[in-house]
Amino acid sequence: MNSWPKIGLLLILTLVIATSVSIAFQMDKPVRDYIVASQGPDWNKSFEKKIHGSIRTWGDWPPLMGFALVGVLIAHWRGNSHWRRILLAAMLASTLAGALANTSRLTTGRTRPRESPKHEQGFYGPWKDGQLLIGKAGFNSFPSGHTATAFGFAAVIALASPAWGVAAVAGACAVAWSSIVIGAHHPSDIVVSIFLSVGVGLFVWRVARQRFMKPKDSQELR
Repeated sequence: MNSWPKIGLLLILTLVIATSVSIAFQMDKPVRDYIVASQGPDWNKSFEKKIHGSIRTWGDWPPLMGFALVGVLIAHWRGNSHWRRILLAAMLASTLAGALANTSRLTTGRTRPRESPKHEQGFYGPWKDGQLLIGKAGFNSFPSGHTATAFGFAAVIALASPAWGVAAVAGACAVAWSSIVIGAHHPSDIVVSIFLSVGVGLFVWRVARQRFMKPKDSQELR
């Protein structure tokens, strides 16, 4: 079999990812400056901040797994085995993507946007000025764990059922945008997490479809 089309597709995909990440890094400061300027001095006490904080809270791994588990139980109760498998696969993808993001960000030492001007923005690794940064929330910005968790879940749902995937991706985008607005993450943190989690979602869904999904499942999803 001719492998050149696959190689070409891989090169194009690599170029798209590299270009997107590069642009995202260049947009970090302008986006943050615009958001800070638009929020005003009373932002921390505003209702808008509470909304964005709630979106991040409910879009995090524990609540997301709770909602998904309820869906699994409902699917089991109704005898809907294909959606039970899909939700379990989405939970697995979300968990793996979140674990990868959270593990890696412990070592990057990137400053969160809201830490300015107290700390200069940058990647400091696990150490800064003789202090261990692992576990310090202010230096765990890259990549975004919330975004990876949300998009890992949404990727599987979108691949299994595009119609439901629209809602899942919209929810994941809300989590990602809220992370930027409240100063928890830079745009580049988000973009890298999205690519990471979508890759995990593709892998998990491919394995689940080949090993656990029945032929009739694809018809029942329509």
